[in-house]
Amino acid sequence: MNVEAVSRDETHRFSKVPQPSIRLLEGLGVEGDAHAGVTVKHRSRVRQDPTQPNLRQVHLIAAELLGELAERGFQVRPGELGENVLTRGIDLLQLPRGTVLHLGPEAAVEVTGLRNPCAQIDAFQPGLLAAVLGQDEHGELVRRAGIMGVVLRGGEVRAGDDIRITWPPEPFARLERV
Repeated sequence: MNVEAVSRDETHRFSKVPQPSIRLLEGLGVEGDAHAGVTVKHRSRVRQDPTQPNLRQVHLIAAELLGELAERGFQVRPGELGENVLTRGIDLLQLPRGTVLHLGPEAAVEVTGLRNPCAQIDAFQPGLLAAVLGQDEHGELVRRAGIMGVVLRGGEVRAGDDIRITWPPEPFARLERV
């Protein structure tokens, strides 16, 4: 389990710019990223209530999803779906809420929930929204566009860093949209 790539962007754009490393700031998010802060920074959330806590400080996506999308004819490079951290070897969507991901030697991110993919994905590449949504065996919507988290402990994160998992106490809580 490791970090495949890291990205950030100082402005509110759909995609983020790949970096050699990013610095996570405790309680805030990614240093220099438009979504860093104690309160919500995603524009749709700010319009609803700008005082909400920012449960979306760090966005993580599995590199395996990019591979699946490539098999379906989409070309998506690291950072292009707006993620800060591209992981490999972890089924992010199956992690319970409250899981802590230790990224590299210092940083720790607590998983808060699922990213809710929006129509901007289709503006990036037509048909991509449908490709990152699905249904489970009960007909429930499955969001596959990654997970969100908050920074518990800051530190530098770079491609190639190991990822370790600390599980929350049972019973596990399923990830919901945040």
